[in-house]
Amino acid sequence: MTEARLPRRVLVANRGAVAARVIRTLRRMGIESVAVYSEADAGLPYVGAADRAVAIGPAPAQQSYLNQARLLDVARESGADAVHPGYGFLSENAGFAEAVQRQGLCFIGPSPRWIRELGHKTQARAFMAGQGMPQAASSPVLASSDEALAAAARIGYPVLVKPAGGGGGIGMLPARDAQALAAAWAKASGIAAKFFGSAELYLERLIEAPRHIEFQVLADRHGEVRILFERDCSVQRRHQKVLEEARPVGIPEAQLADMRLLLSGLLARIGYDVIGTVEMLYTPQDGFVFLEMNTRLQVEHAVTEEITGIDIVEAQIRLAAGMHMRQVLPGPMQASGHAIEARIYAEDPVRFLPSPGPLARFELPTGDGIRVETGYAQGASVTPFYDPMIAKLVAHGHDRRDAIARLQAALAQTRIEGVKTNIPFIQRILAHADFVAGRIDTGIAQRVLSPQP
Repeated sequence: MTEARLPRRVLVANRGAVAARVIRTLRRMGIESVAVYSEADAGLPYVGAADRAVAIGPAPAQQSYLNQARLLDVARESGADAVHPGYGFLSENAGFAEAVQRQGLCFIGPSPRWIRELGHKTQARAFMAGQGMPQAASSPVLASSDEALAAAARIGYPVLVKPAGGGGGIGMLPARDAQALAAAWAKASGIAAKFFGSAELYLERLIEAPRHIEFQVLADRHGEVRILFERDCSVQRRHQKVLEEARPVGIPEAQLADMRLLLSGLLARIGYDVIGTVEMLYTPQDGFVFLEMNTRLQVEHAVTEEITGIDIVEAQIRLAAGMHMRQVLPGPMQASGHAIEARIYAEDPVRFLPSPGPLARFELPTGDGIRVETGYAQGASVTPFYDPMIAKLVAHGHDRRDAIARLQAALAQTRIEGVKTNIPFIQRILAHADFVAGRIDTGIAQRVLSPQP
């Protein structure tokens, strides 16, 4: 693809809500879309929303959405000249990005170099440390539990065992002493091998009760970087995000501005491009420390879109096509109001186990300041093959109090039958005194579940 030429037909190499989200922007831009679907997803709404849809295989992801050869065949046969990977699946697979480019197509994401450089956690930490990013003490990849015990003695307890090739909080286990570390190491290595195809683990100093703050990055291929403010993703259960909001409350603006300046300068200097999110941990004592960088569109991008008015998917497409930042975001960036996103999962709200089944009733709210992102419709089935998230509800208000009230009202109007959902849990968080007051850290969900007398 020549520089700054928009694609005319894009293969959306994903499913569900993110496929529907990308297709919506492609249609508005006048770009044709090609959807792909597994046997389990044949009846989902995004399939009919695309200009063309192609079946790619059986339900298991390895035989469909992770089948690179099949996806590349569909791209070629459909006449697509670009591929959008969405999030999850192959979105941070450097080999897939390179294969797309070898086929003469545009990969709508960062250059494969950056996916490879920053996708592996310890490699990314070492790289970013060399660029001056503040970090907590950690280890390289460790070969055994004995090496882990020695590393923990150097770092100091408590530590966090983390898969080097992982993400989404999967396989992350805390350890407060040597005995706990041995057990966590054995468990985490099995989880990592199952979910990521690699049992590589490392240790990181466990920061107690931090905020999880992330910075949304857009970058052109000509040296200009914009940071689209910040999101607070601290409300998590077992390291899985439940609520996200923009912008964070209770962190001095001067510290946020300093970090935006540091990141924009660093990423421009190394030549990072297209899209990404820098995830940080924050405490008043330590300030910001680097956690990881996601080289893709984030699940929670909608809250940033709501406060800025910027279509991040459109910007991603234009930047991947080679456009200059001044063509993509010509004016100054401003943040207006406050936005909060709730992730609705088909799961038991007490035991938090998946709850697959048919959506006998699926009525999602509408109204001023309410945005819904979903891959489902009434009558569809939530299958056990993929992530059980069935919708995202986003509320945009004049301020944080207004956004909370709008989200609470939207959840009260939501009617879902046939599967259990985590809506009661979300409602408990929104009503909790700590959340309302902005006293947020990564332990707030546990405080809601297990209140202290």
